[in-house]
Amino acid sequence: MATFRLQGSKVLAVDLSGDAVKAKNGSMVAYDGQMAFKKLTGGGEGIRGMVTRRLTGEQMVMMEVKGQGTCFFADRACDINLVALRGDKLHVESSNLLCTDGGLRTGTTFTGLRGASQGNGLFTTTVEGTGQAALMSDGPAVVLRVSPQYPLTVDPGAYIAHQGNVQQSFQSGVSFRTFMGEGGGEAFQIRFEGDGLVYVQPSERNTIGGDV
Repeated sequence: MATFRLQGSKVLAVDLSGDAVKAKNGSMVAYDGQMAFKKLTGGGEGIRGMVTRRLTGEQMVMMEVKGQGTCFFADRACDINLVALRGDKLHVESSNLLCTDGGLRTGTTFTGLRGASQGNGLFTTTVEGTGQAALMSDGPAVVLRVSPQYPLTVDPGAYIAHQGNVQQSFQSGVSFRTFMGEGGGEAFQIRFEGDGLVYVQPSERNTIGGDV
């Protein structure tokens, strides 16, 4: 299995010994050793993943890197966060996914009716299995715990990913900014209930559903 390690906060180093990783297309900034590269059309598993992405407009073009040596990945000077999966599933905004172990399965899942984060529609990317994934964030990511006693409400522009036994729903009509009189248009929040983790970034992406 590939070894993921951070070089500072903005560069991911992946040590390969004949195994493979899947990474965001164009994110590799350097490598040493012998590597082979292959573009993965659609970024998901099989025809169903490709068709789903075309229908929803979600864009996640990935490449497979396989070989002996070390690859270095980075994108737009974003901070990088490592997530260890142990047979569970990670839901992540496609724009925030940098790299995964080659053995992890990627796909899409329906997340419900909502205003859409830029480029993501009603579906989100899933990463499932045992291995590591690297997520990008605009600034250092914060990991927040969701428990049955303490549900969590998140601004969709700050949401990156979640994992665990968590139910996701969308609430419209108010947002943190409109509450403070700073926003306009359709507003909504994401509510998480159950038991798991939610990853958020300290900077908000633009959204289609209005100022949030």
